[in-house]
Amino acid sequence: MTRVGAGMIEDQNELPRMLAIGGSDSSGGAGVQADIKTGMALGVEVSTAITALTAQNSLGVQKVAPVSTAMLAAQIDSVYTDIPPTVMKLGMLVDAARIRIVGKALRRYTPSTIVCDPVLVSTSGHTLLNDAGRKELIKLLPLITLLTPNAQEAEVLSGRETHTRDGCLDAGRILLDLGVPAVLLKGGHMGGNESSDVLLLQDHSSPIWFSAARIETHNDHGTGCVLASAIAACLARGRTLVEAIGSARDFVQQALIRSAGLRNGNGRGGMILYSTNSAQYE
Repeated sequence: MTRVGAGMIEDQNELPRMLAIGGSDSSGGAGVQADIKTGMALGVEVSTAITALTAQNSLGVQKVAPVSTAMLAAQIDSVYTDIPPTVMKLGMLVDAARIRIVGKALRRYTPSTIVCDPVLVSTSGHTLLNDAGRKELIKLLPLITLLTPNAQEAEVLSGRETHTRDGCLDAGRILLDLGVPAVLLKGGHMGGNESSDVLLLQDHSSPIWFSAARIETHNDHGTGCVLASAIAACLARGRTLVEAIGSARDFVQQALIRSAGLRNGNGRGGMILYSTNSAQYE
């Protein structure tokens, strides 16, 4: 038997699979396009359920067109009834109505491992989830394995300022109190020479900090999407949560380094995710 994430695969011919539920990014730097590219780089098959089409590029988001709730539900059902995933990754969920559809699917199919990147605001400042959607998302937290908010998203969800390390820890603990088992609070959008993330667990163990040198680059569009999908992919390949986070951070760090000097649009471009040896993430 082959260990994959939290479960076991009896058929040696089966592949680790991820279902990515989120928005389509026409630039390819974030959203399900980034999820697919990340999965390919790390040796995980990726199925998708699209919540919305977005017209965006390195300069920002120009237009968002949500997919119907019926179509979103049909996509999830089509995947689960034929090629059920090992892990699930949630990204842009658009609004309360579509979050309720996702919630019904989570309760129906009870996936064992769910990584959620709570996409609230785009890098360019475009609001991607309103207050009603935020309240509905909070109801999903007890069903999620790992929540990966950046400091701004954690502040919105928790109501606690996150300008300092203590503030980040307080916000993370509030999110734990809302029912999510684990929170990886990302500090990449905060200042300083290092990019530091902190993992908080429901068992009240000591916070686990992850740090790396900050990479100066304009090509950092989609870092949150890529990190969350890389964590999910590493979990699908059998890593523990702490191992998966460490490996996923390394993956993103190398992508940022590869992309640092490239011209990828006139604003904030996506990262280059290929030329990665997936064996090191097993």
